[in-house]
Amino acid sequence: MSSTDSSAPLGIVVRGLEKSFGATKVVDNVSFEVPRGELVALLGPSGGGKSTVLRIIAGLEEADRGDVLLDGVNANGQRVQDRAVGFVFQHYALFRHMTVRKNIAFGLEIRKRPQKEIDATVDELLGLVQLDALGNRFPAELSGGQRQRVALARALAPKPSLLLLDEPFGALDAKVRVELREWIRRLHKERGITSVFVTHDQEEAFDLADRVIVLQKGRVEQIGTPEEIYDRPATEFVASFVGSINLLKGQAFGGRAALGTLAVHAPPGTSDGARLHAFVRPHDIELRGRVDTDGGGDSPLADSRPAVATAEIERISRVGFMVKMELRLADGQPLAVELTKDRVAELGLHEGDRVLVNLRDAKVFVQDYAI
Repeated sequence: MSSTDSSAPLGIVVRGLEKSFGATKVVDNVSFEVPRGELVALLGPSGGGKSTVLRIIAGLEEADRGDVLLDGVNANGQRVQDRAVGFVFQHYALFRHMTVRKNIAFGLEIRKRPQKEIDATVDELLGLVQLDALGNRFPAELSGGQRQRVALARALAPKPSLLLLDEPFGALDAKVRVELREWIRRLHKERGITSVFVTHDQEEAFDLADRVIVLQKGRVEQIGTPEEIYDRPATEFVASFVGSINLLKGQAFGGRAALGTLAVHAPPGTSDGARLHAFVRPHDIELRGRVDTDGGGDSPLADSRPAVATAEIERISRVGFMVKMELRLADGQPLAVELTKDRVAELGLHEGDRVLVNLRDAKVFVQDYAI
């Protein structure tokens, strides 16, 4: 779990949050810190507690236990309107009977700001979200991407110090999601608002966030930069949830993790016979070329080097510059591999070929221990 820079002022501090609905605990001792100006993703599967944590920070839900500090002030018991938080929902939550201008102005009007200030702020935000010409339209006359930009403008209008977004791209098609992500990234850089967004989409989290908090079953599994989460998963759940993965099962013998016909180093101090799970990214598998016989390479304990095994290519599919391959190891285990099209051409590989396989990198877990 990564720690934040202790010298950075903290925009959000969450300490020991717990929340149950009936007999179901949906948030279980969740703690994290978000420095001011940072963009953080709450990532995890559906039902993992992400949205509930976000709603507790916003004041839309009350925690059973724990504290939320916003800009150094304990917000427990504070009303939503007193928290200086902008909230954006997945399904926009725009007022259908109000124009775009009136939707954006709403938060300022209920705060009884001067009309001149309201008009100036709305004009500025319409320009910011690139909807200058659409101020007098109603939500039903806008596309999904435009509605979400209106929702963002409405959240920004009262000049919140914190911006919370709950699955902000979930209702949009793939092309619009990418465009809106790029727009939010520019907006965040320009305005520097402390932001937390909920998503179950790993690509969104890794593309947008400075740091990612992985939640599962109401608990924090790992906190870190996108690179740390992807390259150094702290738990089996993170390793299996983030990115494409191969799972190989085996046991430890003599400091080696015997994974069927493959082997890698076992975690230090692992007892012989301990059961292991190894997680291997498809791009961390090396194919060394075709073989015509079964000879050599299929004994995982032959020496201290990573073992080379044989496998048969069952399927090859081209996806852009990458080639995805489905292999079957000699012991029957499936293996997904990704290579560049140039590497596949260089090796001259085809479906039905037998190839030599080597693991360049594997994350091996014994209970909660990882390398």
